Amino acid sequence: MAVFLVSGCGSSVKKDDLNNISSVNHKPVPVYNQAYQENYAADSIIDIIDHAKDAYVLIDPFEDNVFQDIPKIKTNNNQVAGYISAGTGEDWREDFKALKPFLTTKEWPQWKGEYFVSETTTGILTVMKKRIDKMADWGLGWVEFDNMDWLDEDTRVEYNLTATVQEAKTYINALCDYTHAKGMQCMAKNTVDGFGQFDGVLYESFHSEKNWWDKQGTRDFLNAGKLVIINHYNETECDSVYEEYKNFYQNENISFICENVATKKYKHYNE
Repeated sequence: MAVFLVSGCGSSVKKDDLNNISSVNHKPVPVYNQAYQENYAADSIIDIIDHAKDAYVLIDPFEDNVFQDIPKIKTNNNQVAGYISAGTGEDWREDFKALKPFLTTKEWPQWKGEYFVSETTTGILTVMKKRIDKMADWGLGWVEFDNMDWLDEDTRVEYNLTATVQEAKTYINALCDYTHAKGMQCMAKNTVDGFGQFDGVLYESFHSEKNWWDKQGTRDFLNAGKLVIINHYNETECDSVYEEYKNFYQNENISFICENVATKKYKHYNE
């Protein structure tokens, strides 16, 4: 049985304090991903139900009534995470109209239909909390927050964003606080800077761009016994990349999933 060792719900461990936490040995877990599709098809719900066991399973519960399959996914001791974009509003979501007052009017060209969050202090939390309420009611164990690092000084200027960098971090941490209060855990995405209270982190890695993130932050989360996942894309040598990461961090506890060029689907590990 896979072991998920993370900080307790409701904790507020600061990033600076993580170095003082003694190293914890725990097993890496299988990872399944229905929410992120990069070059090839993501994991299907049918494949997840049939094959995922003792795994961290990321789904988009608001898409195509996927939430209805959560009980089936959980039957094999899987911990199920729900995707939420914290730093953007997506015009295909049913609550987009409620989010729109807090968004920039300029579309993010990298992702059609998405708009950066501009205002974080006047009501957006109320809208986002309703999503988290639904995920708790559906029985999810985690919430994975995408686009946590959307706001920096460059994007503030380019998109005329109102919030400051610190206000953006405060907003994200408030979402995690609320997630903890609802009995779920928080998965960070691509950054842990200022987010020490999060219970895990998932990094997106690419064939031509590996290990691009804050490496010390990754070590801090590993040393704290938190769940660290690397989701690697567009790779011909998945096994070698996984070994490369474990060797770099001198840690066998990294969980890994790899988009395999040969099979055109995700390859899973630690099963």
